[in-house]
Amino acid sequence: MVFRSLLLFLLINCMGKIKASDTTIVSALLKRVIELQPKENGVFPKGLFPSYRTYALNKERQKADINIFYSGLIVFTLEKIKSNLSPYQQSLVEQIVINAKPTANKFKNKGGRDTYNFWPTDTPMIFPNAGWLNLFDKPQALPDDLDDTVILLLALNVDQATAEKVHQLMQQYINKEDKRINNTFDMYKHIPAYSVWFGEKMPVDFDISVLSNVLYFVQANNLKWTNADSASLQLIVSVLKDKKHLTDANYISPHYGKTEIILYHLSRLMSLKPIPSLEKFRQDLIAQAKQLQQTKQDFLEQVILSSALLNWGEMPVSIQINENKSLRELIEAEEFSFFIANMASMLPNQMKKMLGSISVGKFTYYCPAYNNVLLIENMVLHSNYAKKIYQ
Repeated sequence: MVFRSLLLFLLINCMGKIKASDTTIVSALLKRVIELQPKENGVFPKGLFPSYRTYALNKERQKADINIFYSGLIVFTLEKIKSNLSPYQQSLVEQIVINAKPTANKFKNKGGRDTYNFWPTDTPMIFPNAGWLNLFDKPQALPDDLDDTVILLLALNVDQATAEKVHQLMQQYINKEDKRINNTFDMYKHIPAYSVWFGEKMPVDFDISVLSNVLYFVQANNLKWTNADSASLQLIVSVLKDKKHLTDANYISPHYGKTEIILYHLSRLMSLKPIPSLEKFRQDLIAQAKQLQQTKQDFLEQVILSSALLNWGEMPVSIQINENKSLRELIEAEEFSFFIANMASMLPNQMKKMLGSISVGKFTYYCPAYNNVLLIENMVLHSNYAKKIYQ
């Protein structure tokens, strides 16, 4: 019954109507997220949302991947929309958050600083459950990264002092004269924007979706903008001006890899506080999202495009339903990957382009709980839009 109601929601929601059934649907989706959250330690630690990776060149094998990324995103997203939920739904969110937050300690910097790693730091590893590759866990373990760090700090709602301390630390990890990026377009190589990594030995790596998250963190915590923040914004603006997010999404956002997901990140940043240099692109970005809606999109890609438009204050078109699949199959489709582990992204330009084009070293990530949260977020955004229009 609930999923029939959800089908009705998806078909007519773009008419801007608020229905009594919507709250039942959101509650059911939240209960599904709770169902997917481990209640005891097993393959995944208690409270850590399961996610799975698939090698792009061997799609028949899926591996359990123990990472904090999706759990951080789930908590961050639910906390962000919590005030728009009913008291009962808020209690469900609190249950999810209380069980998820302690898992962050397993991924915190082993030296005690408030930065976070994609994979566990208490037992360093690369690609968990990867067989012989795990022989290299300790010597090849990746450093902490800015993306996981800002997502976790937002999810944990850290105090101002902690946010400022980490922000100051981030200033050391930028594109600079003595450590210049060598795997981006020539016109961007001089921009002193943030690198993805907190690693002294790691090459500088740009990703405009990561930079959108970093600037969201800066804005959300009312931090004083630094030269690196302004440079990161300059890089984003340059990419938008050159339309590289449309033609080279996998190259300028190698850890997310899709125009739809880049637009989602940008819309989330722009929905928080106006940034004048980004506002100049608002109408162009809206038009681009609408154009993508006219192309064939998977269910979850439609959802994030819909959310992007709602973040920009635009009503999206109706989401199209594949009637040959159940709604559970649509929501938890393994084909949808919000995040990519792209080993080629750190390589020099020519190798990055060559290996990236044939997907060598590329792993797609799947998290069924986060897919549900993306739909919950979309429904809340729809409801908020409708209230503004019909209030």
